[in-house]
Amino acid sequence: MLEKNKLYVGNLEYSVTEEELTKTFNDNGISIRELRIIKDKYTGKSKGFGFVEVNNEDDVQKAIDILDGKELKGRNLRVSRAHLPRRNFNRKKRINFRR
Repeated sequence: MLEKNKLYVGNLEYSVTEEELTKTFNDNGISIRELRIIKDKYTGKSKGFGFVEVNNEDDVQKAIDILDGKELKGRNLRVSRAHLPRRNFNRKKRINFRR
């Protein structure tokens, strides 16, 4: 299921900051509501992807058309609609027969 007005931004160079990514969106005429680069909880280093929430549906498509494949710090960005996290309801409980 897609999240409304939310984008996944992947293949980020690990040194890209939220300010640099915000500037990239703003320089291309895309106004953002919220931006977050996902970081490792132990090291605080970027995991190379993030999420951007834009103001309207038009900006979602505009961002995909303009920024998907665009180079930022030597890497080609991957921009697509964000999906809700998957839930795995079919997990089987492990039975440990050892005693």
